[in-house]
Amino acid sequence: MSKVIANSTPLINLAKIGRFELLQALFGQIIIPPSVWDELVVRGADKVGSKEVGRANWIEVRRPSESALLRLLSASLDRGEAEAIALAEQLGADLVLLDEFQGRQVATKLGLKVRGTL
Repeated sequence: MSKVIANSTPLINLAKIGRFELLQALFGQIIIPPSVWDELVVRGADKVGSKEVGRANWIEVRRPSESALLRLLSASLDRGEAEAIALAEQLGADLVLLDEFQGRQVATKLGLKVRGTL
């Protein structure tokens, strides 16, 4: 099974257009960092995508290790992007789902395969 890590924006964007289930159909399982769970489910109960993420038993939450890479990424990216990229690097992910331009650039420079919804 491939390892796919996601930031919040692709999840939100697919939920907005009613295609959230594509993620499970394409990848089987998605891994998200705790900051993405917190943004969408804990603090973002009113956001589009919150209910979908909260109910999806095929989404696993994993915390990235505290590392120099995570600290470096957190200095220039939002916490969700930084954690998603660091987690993808640590797990040797096959794919990282990001929509924000700067995050995509950083992930690509780190040699990660990146896809998005935009």
